[in-house]
Amino acid sequence: MHKPLSPQGIHPLFPNYSKGLELVARTRLVFSPAQGGFSPEGEIPADFAGQAALCFDNIDAILREAGMDRRHVVKLNAYVTAREYLKPYMEARNARFEEPWPASTLVIVTGFAREDFLVEVEAVAAAPV
Repeated sequence: MHKPLSPQGIHPLFPNYSKGLELVARTRLVFSPAQGGFSPEGEIPADFAGQAALCFDNIDAILREAGMDRRHVVKLNAYVTAREYLKPYMEARNARFEEPWPASTLVIVTGFAREDFLVEVEAVAAAPV
């Protein structure tokens, strides 16, 4: 389905993500907008780990709706509100994904539309037609 790219001459990665991914044509794509850490009942945990887990749970639900799962995720974009959340985010992501790692971007932001959010995660998934 997709192949990780690791070209020579680029500094080795320190976290688990692919430097690039090659996708084959004739692929179904699913785009998940940024998911906040809220439960189906609308509850938002006060802690980062709880919110991060719910972000990934929400992405899982979107993928299931399309007949996909985490193995189909090729790109993650994550946004956290403080540098202290970089490591816990990477731990949460790494606990849920395996090789081939999705390409991944992690950005520190000043806040979200919901001020109680600490993290939001968006995903792109690809599966054969």
